[in-house]
Amino acid sequence: METLLLKPNRKSIKLACELLRNGEVVGVPTETVYGLAGDCSNSMAIKKIFEAKGRPNDNPLIVHISNIKMLDKIVSCFNSDAKKLAKKFWPGPLTIIMPKKDFVCKESCGGLNSVGVRMPSNKIARKIIAKSNTPFSAPSANISGKPSPTTAQDVYNDMKGKIPLIIDGGECVAGVESTVISVLEESPTILRPGIITKEEIEKVLHKQVKVAKEVTQQTTNETKVLSPGMKYKHYSPNAKIIVVDSNLKDYVNYVNSLNGKDIYAMCFEKEEKLINKPCITYGKHNNEKSQAHALFSALRKCDEVNAKIVYARCPKTNGISLAVYNRLIRSAGFDIIKL
Repeated sequence: METLLLKPNRKSIKLACELLRNGEVVGVPTETVYGLAGDCSNSMAIKKIFEAKGRPNDNPLIVHISNIKMLDKIVSCFNSDAKKLAKKFWPGPLTIIMPKKDFVCKESCGGLNSVGVRMPSNKIARKIIAKSNTPFSAPSANISGKPSPTTAQDVYNDMKGKIPLIIDGGECVAGVESTVISVLEESPTILRPGIITKEEIEKVLHKQVKVAKEVTQQTTNETKVLSPGMKYKHYSPNAKIIVVDSNLKDYVNYVNSLNGKDIYAMCFEKEEKLINKPCITYGKHNNEKSQAHALFSALRKCDEVNAKIVYARCPKTNGISLAVYNRLIRSAGFDIIKL
């Protein structure tokens, strides 16, 4: 299969809409990461997504909409918590787990009776949904388990020959996937952290929000989950990632004491001058948004430079940093050294 990589214009967006309506899969930019989009009501289209990614079929997908009226055919209950969150954060990087209607095919939801829905703020994504009148299910547009793509070239590198079209909307703004929150129970629960934080959500709902234990703890592959990113190893380059949880001084001393070939340090900007190993940086120490924006590119760079082992400096675990921490420990398969 030939894979076209096209800039967004009237012709390419028309082609994307035609492909989606015909049950094909398209690489689409969003504000978080690039998505692999397919008609959420079309079982064959969804199966093509899982096949292209090599994704386990019990790992649910997120449905993307362009306007609130689309919810009528997607979810059976749009409760008060969901309405408050949608009013505040949509369009934007928040996914809300709600009870599903049969319009969304079971393959898209991993056989669950719930579905995650979000309205992306990326104008290209919303235009494709609106013009095709096709709410699409879309996981990140990478090979399953590998770092998510934040540029169209990343998608092309992973999906060349597997999908017919990628729309190049430039570099993604956020850099990590959406926050996922379930409102199925009385107590809302964050299932996957993102740019929209627990603290921001609590201000809107005026109630305490839980964080699922799977955000920071490893679970078994037999566990049934409501959201993507809660089980299996994710975001991993070929290089072995080891997270080092320590202060800067101990991190530097530890990495500098290591011997061996192809060892890299993954640290924050301006810290590389302290380290005697080749370095890959991901954002600034006191700027969590810059860390989120740079993380997946840094993980992909590990393979570009043929690193074998990468010792990654641990971020904080609150606010947006929780999303960075979540992705990093999963990329490491929960291999963490605490100094």
